[in-house]
Amino acid sequence: MKQWNVGILGATGVVGRQMLKLLEERETPVGELRLLAGPRSEGERLRFRSGWLTAERTEEDSFAGLDAVLGAADENISRRYAPAIRDSGAVYIDNSSAFRLEPEVPLVVPEINGEDVLTHRGIIANPNCSTIITLMAIAGIYRLSPVERMTVCTYQAASGAGKEGIRELENQMIALTRGERAEHRVFPTQLALNVIPHIGEEGPDGFTQEEKKLQNEGRRILHAPDLKVCCTCVRVPVLRSHSIAVTLQTREPVSPEQARQAVRLFPGCRLVEDRQGRNYPTPLDVTGQDLVWVGRIRRDPTDERGLCLWCCGDQIRKGAATNAVQILEQLIGA
Repeated sequence: MKQWNVGILGATGVVGRQMLKLLEERETPVGELRLLAGPRSEGERLRFRSGWLTAERTEEDSFAGLDAVLGAADENISRRYAPAIRDSGAVYIDNSSAFRLEPEVPLVVPEINGEDVLTHRGIIANPNCSTIITLMAIAGIYRLSPVERMTVCTYQAASGAGKEGIRELENQMIALTRGERAEHRVFPTQLALNVIPHIGEEGPDGFTQEEKKLQNEGRRILHAPDLKVCCTCVRVPVLRSHSIAVTLQTREPVSPEQARQAVRLFPGCRLVEDRQGRNYPTPLDVTGQDLVWVGRIRRDPTDERGLCLWCCGDQIRKGAATNAVQILEQLIGA
């Protein structure tokens, strides 16, 4: 397999560092690897393979000679540098929300709609982390009978707010054990020993931007323009990995056993039937690996076409970095 020259935009953040580790862990055929960061991280050294790489300040001409750029920066940075990336001839695999709903930009989960990668015009979008985890959990069921409606509640870890979110929760837990006040800046109120049922900016209909992503992105990934989703996103005092409760309605009835078998066979999923005496995963179970674990599949007693399930996934890995690296590997192998 040929080697590609690759850049990581936002290389020193949580997702960027995970991308770096994955490129080494998965032995992705990378030639030159260029770490691109903001001025505060310029000069930071990160280990890769048997040596060290130094983060460079991102400029308009930072992408010359690259075949692909993995985006691990925020929406504003992504929009700023996307034209320069495309002008350089590189393919931009973007983890931000900047281009996810643009019709000409494929939005890809490789196990579900990997063929859409080949329709790109220089940019490929990585979906939202909760979208990836949820759709991975239901994709096998969807192949038995299309899912028409979902009611979803996400339980999202502090890491969803980046390294500052992780640090704030850790500091709050330390403060509380010392009998001190738990200060908050990243989250709207104390997260330790608490839950916050509100993530993102709220729209006029009362739903937040985070809650709308699953419907809007799910329709594109599943090629299901009529998919209906009602979502509530909750921040929970977990350091890493998201958990999601899903109630779904299929077009034709699917039995719990049929659903279990579909999940069992779907690549990238693990059906949890008996793990240390329980039939469900937890965030700690899935942290540090790429499978989406699914359990507690049962019939919805209020709907003959309904099923309920619980799933967990590491949103830094499969929910972000791994999905992007898989897209890169698909491009390299195409």
